Amino acid sequence: FWQKVLIGIGFSTFLGFSLSILLMTILYWTLRRVSLRRVRDSFGKLQILSAAFMAFSHGSNDGQKFMGVFALALVLGGVMPEFHVPLWIILVCGVVMGLGTAVGGWRIIRTMGFKLTKLEPVNGFAAETSAGLAILLASRFGIPLSTTHCINTSIMGVGATRRLSAVRWGVAKDMVLTWIFTFPVCAFLGWALESVLQTIL
Repeated sequence: FWQKVLIGIGFSTFLGFSLSILLMTILYWTLRRVSLRRVRDSFGKLQILSAAFMAFSHGSNDGQKFMGVFALALVLGGVMPEFHVPLWIILVCGVVMGLGTAVGGWRIIRTMGFKLTKLEPVNGFAAETSAGLAILLASRFGIPLSTTHCINTSIMGVGATRRLSAVRWGVAKDMVLTWIFTFPVCAFLGWALESVLQTIL
């Protein structure tokens, strides 16, 4: 289990970054003779597809985690006799994830879309596509990863392809520090809550 978790950290950090650099380099070379206006118009439309692809891959990984925990809780609580994921759990998790993104994600969206680096439609397309591919690959092998880390490092990759100074590394540093502290903080909170519940029950 821990081996897959550690592999997931590598997937979300390095694979998205590497794929975005590769894809962005290919696009820059392929589109070098195309006018900027045409590139913006074309990839403004294509980014709708890449965003949908990213959302699908996000659900294929993060959604599986939520559904698994939900179903396990029902089994341990005696609500379900054996472990399986019924359709209503899939629907509930999908709706709740969508609502959470719509209601609580705007500050994160602003950071990713404007503060980390300047994104043109072609950059957004490359970042979403490369992150989506990395996430789907991880999901295929049953590797849990952070989809947020993956899209963030993909955005850093497309920015760095233009030039290293295009990425606001101060913002990136704050993100990395947050990622580092997330693991021990979540572990401590989980242990503390479990200890309290064991005492009460």
